[in-house]
Amino acid sequence: MIEFHQVHKTYRVEGRDIPALQPIDLRVEAGQVYGLIGHSGAGKSTLLRLINRLEEPSGGRILVHGVDVTALEADGLRRFRRQVGMIFQHFNLLASKTVADNVALPLRLAGELPAAEIDRKVAALLQRVGLEDHARKYPAQLSGGQKQRVGIARALATDPKILLCDEATSALDPQTTAQVLQLLSEINRELGLTIVLITHEMDVIRRVCDCVAVMDGGQIVEQGVVADVFLHPQHPTTRRFVLEDEQVDEGEQHDDFTHVPGRILRLTFQGEATYAPLLGRVARETGVDYSILSGRIDRIKDTPYGQLTLSLIGGDIEAAQARLQAADVHVEVLR
Repeated sequence: MIEFHQVHKTYRVEGRDIPALQPIDLRVEAGQVYGLIGHSGAGKSTLLRLINRLEEPSGGRILVHGVDVTALEADGLRRFRRQVGMIFQHFNLLASKTVADNVALPLRLAGELPAAEIDRKVAALLQRVGLEDHARKYPAQLSGGQKQRVGIARALATDPKILLCDEATSALDPQTTAQVLQLLSEINRELGLTIVLITHEMDVIRRVCDCVAVMDGGQIVEQGVVADVFLHPQHPTTRRFVLEDEQVDEGEQHDDFTHVPGRILRLTFQGEATYAPLLGRVARETGVDYSILSGRIDRIKDTPYGQLTLSLIGGDIEAAQARLQAADVHVEVLR
């Protein structure tokens, strides 16, 4: 659906060239929820806005459905942008217009539908986002989560093929964030929309994304399927995001467990293996004793996973390790 070929962006500031994005290659498949994560200044917002040319690239090619959008003239760009909806961090609603009028705005600007058809479509969109009873209210009368739902309905008004989410949940509380992410997942599943979202929270990536690119200093430093990147991070930036999500202090992560006897293993489970009574069985079969030093059981999108750090003592530790690996558990020897 979306391809970046050596796309880069440089800003001219007071006579100096300031690089915001190094040459990047990126591929987003149709129907995916693709996450871009990075700290402030990493270049993720710039990358997102290049997709619909709210930012102009300094070089490279951007293809959407095989069309080179970097070559589009004004008329072609206007038609293309109708295929791309956008949700903003701070909602960007017009305070003087009602909820219904905010959602109708893109349709009225397009000028292609009669008023009755616009009203029908707006009513359907508000029902989809659960705001059918709020059509006549103004943004000031809404909560943050309701405002974002209006923004989502507006972004869907022109039946886009792509939805861009610019920190869509960072201004919301945790419960409202979960509700908005659930809504985005439903939209992706039911409408088959390709969604590209940016965030600085690994938890957002874990809940809704299929693939992720980790950005730092205007570059993609790691990318891949969310489960692979989240459970086996390779780059220091990715590891920091994972630790932040797990609320682990970096000092704790580097604890070599010198005070703990035995062999130290980190086990990673995915899918049904997460809930299998594996440890007890392996302990009985091999005679080892184990202590759980740290752990987490959770989900990555729809897939359960677990990560446990164990110490093993006594019995046949080599056999225990082999049985764990044979049960499709990723085993990392920490000591």
